[in-house]
Amino acid sequence: MKRLRAVLIIVVTAAIAIPLGVVLAHRAEQPVGSVSEAPKYHCPMHPTVVSDQPGLCPICNMKLVTLERPVDAVEAAPQFHCPMHPTVVSDQAGLCPICNMRLVKSPDAPVPSKEVVEGETTSKREVDGLAIVELDVTRQQLIGLRTTRVDRGPVGGALRTVARVSVDETRVRRVNVKVPGYVERVFVDFVGKSVRKGQPLFAMYSPEVLAAENEFLIASRAQSPGMVAASRRKLELWDVPEAELQRLEREGTAARAVTFVSPASGVITRKELVEGTRLEAGAMPYEVVDLSTVWVLAEVYETELRFVSPGLTARLTLSAFPGKHFDGTVLFIDPLLDPKTRTTRVRLAFANADGALRPEMFGEVTIARPANDVLRVPADALIRSGADDVVFLSRDEGRFEPRRVTVGEVGREFAEVLEGLSEGDAVVTRANFLIDSESRLRASLARMSPPKLPEEAAVDDATLKERAP
Repeated sequence: MKRLRAVLIIVVTAAIAIPLGVVLAHRAEQPVGSVSEAPKYHCPMHPTVVSDQPGLCPICNMKLVTLERPVDAVEAAPQFHCPMHPTVVSDQAGLCPICNMRLVKSPDAPVPSKEVVEGETTSKREVDGLAIVELDVTRQQLIGLRTTRVDRGPVGGALRTVARVSVDETRVRRVNVKVPGYVERVFVDFVGKSVRKGQPLFAMYSPEVLAAENEFLIASRAQSPGMVAASRRKLELWDVPEAELQRLEREGTAARAVTFVSPASGVITRKELVEGTRLEAGAMPYEVVDLSTVWVLAEVYETELRFVSPGLTARLTLSAFPGKHFDGTVLFIDPLLDPKTRTTRVRLAFANADGALRPEMFGEVTIARPANDVLRVPADALIRSGADDVVFLSRDEGRFEPRRVTVGEVGREFAEVLEGLSEGDAVVTRANFLIDSESRLRASLARMSPPKLPEEAAVDDATLKERAP
């Protein structure tokens, strides 16, 4: 019995000691200080987001999954990222879930975080609502796409605007009468007739003028210099012509009717009398306008006012005279802005010796000014949406990237670039609106589509060719 009990004790001891020895031997084989790591979780869309606990990605709100291999191994494996969205990283080739652009292989250097690239990407490269477009050479030729290099050169140099010919307000004269009377004869009897300075206009009988002439004759016969001078001065103030005063002194008889003459050379633009008309004191029977010099009124937008100043030379062209131009100068800039048209009126003076320029003619004025040598792009390359000015930058492998630019002066052919491009960059100048439409469509579809896992976004080359534009 004792022998049986000893055998049982030995068997039980062996059953306990053998497994314990195996465990101790396994622990002895592990390196000193090695501790089993707790499971980690990462975002499939943003592998740089790693957590010790399950949860949601703080960037895309996607559920974190278990990281099956150490972080070091993940970083050492080849990775792919989106050139437009560097925070989109995948361990497989595919398409970006945001802009649908093909992922490229990342360099050995670590992928920069969103905070590092956000300043450069968002402010200089990304344009809200637009995405990069890829086109092969065949499709580029089909839509007639053309590109031009950004260079330095003159922008502006001339400002063109519509204009209207007007009378020179400083050359308008009105004939008025200072005493009442009756018109007995009209020498200039229609509007538009040209007259010379001193040419007779009409003859008027005025009892007051007749009485003043008799006073002058009485004073002359009385040989009273004071009265003669006073009587003569009264007739002069009533606009009695000098020729009539000389006749009065020479002949010594008062005339029934006094002839009034034109005060200046020009064209009759208003006539308000006929024979027999009674004219009251202050009446203005004629208006005479000198058209040897005319004004041209041009409308300049407020954004272009800084380029205009008095003294600049200008050139006027009219549809009435094809191939002919008229030279003038800027006289005056209106200090007030028209609130309806947002333009300011600029007054220019043009010589009109032959009378070719007639008031109310319409034409185009070109105001010359010095041109500036600046960084420029063709005006056709700009896509102006009101809030932003965008160009499409040509990259390698048929990629066209939307780029926001800051534009200065815009001429008929070129536009000044203040920020956003560098000399030598290639921009799209033809078919850019087609590229813009495709870019907006891709960006809209990307916003409507839910984010994809890297495994779902990975496609082969054949699928890429089918989905490419």
